[in-house]
Amino acid sequence: MSDALALVDAHHHVWNLDLRPQPWLDEPGHEPLRRSFSSRALRSAATRPIAGRRLTRTVVVQCITSVPETRDLLALADSDPLVGAVVGWADLTSPAIGDVLDELRARPGGEYLRALRHIVQDESDPEWLQRPAVERGLRAVQDSGLGYDVLIRSHQLPQAIRLAERLPELPLVLDHAGKPPLARRELTDWAEQLRGLARHPQVRCKVSGLVTEADHEKWTVDDIRPVWDVLLSAFGSHRLMFGSDWPVCVLAGGWNRWAATVEELLDGCSATEIHAVLAGTATAFYHLTTAPSKEGTPCS
Repeated sequence: MSDALALVDAHHHVWNLDLRPQPWLDEPGHEPLRRSFSSRALRSAATRPIAGRRLTRTVVVQCITSVPETRDLLALADSDPLVGAVVGWADLTSPAIGDVLDELRARPGGEYLRALRHIVQDESDPEWLQRPAVERGLRAVQDSGLGYDVLIRSHQLPQAIRLAERLPELPLVLDHAGKPPLARRELTDWAEQLRGLARHPQVRCKVSGLVTEADHEKWTVDDIRPVWDVLLSAFGSHRLMFGSDWPVCVLAGGWNRWAATVEELLDGCSATEIHAVLAGTATAFYHLTTAPSKEGTPCS
């Protein structure tokens, strides 16, 4: 498939509950997710094209604070032609973070490790990203040539801004647009902070995870559009990337409904802008190849 028809899902998850528990699934409301989800299941779910493009590459993202889970994801990327990059986890506060990254990158599939992520949204410290040990770890990530996925809630955006200020050479991508409080329809503070973060040129943003911040049962495209308008004006299309947050998006409509929503939001954008959001930005940030070259599970 040509680059012009590529569709990259820059944010999805897999888990096998028989192999590795996911304690976060015990939270109320997560009942539909309390089963295993594989990359094959993603292929079965992601059947709707967006702007004539069908899914060609994905970025699989960590769920739990576990180096063994990251090893599992690297092994998946090594064998599955669909998976082009891994966002893993390692303890940023560890003095041995550099050695851990070297070990991960030396194992089979290690070349697919393109970024790290920590679940900052669950940290109560309003300056967690500014802790000296964390900043030291993030500098090791930068020195390793990796990026960093920023997973925060909207009230934590000031931390992300300070991170971008202090580490201007570290490539950052904001997951789920910083989780704007769509269900409460209180976007003013989020929008102001989001624009502040977007002023830093090393930051990209994922158009993902929005439907689960809205009313799961009643959301419409019109509920999502104000967030899209802010993202597009703040970042521009060349710094935005489509992500499904599958299978979490199952809680609020699923992959295909989100794909249809994104296509509607892109209506009126140029071909160049559409390509950036659907493939170009993620390909550049995660250093993806657009054509699968691995032997393994077929994309069917």
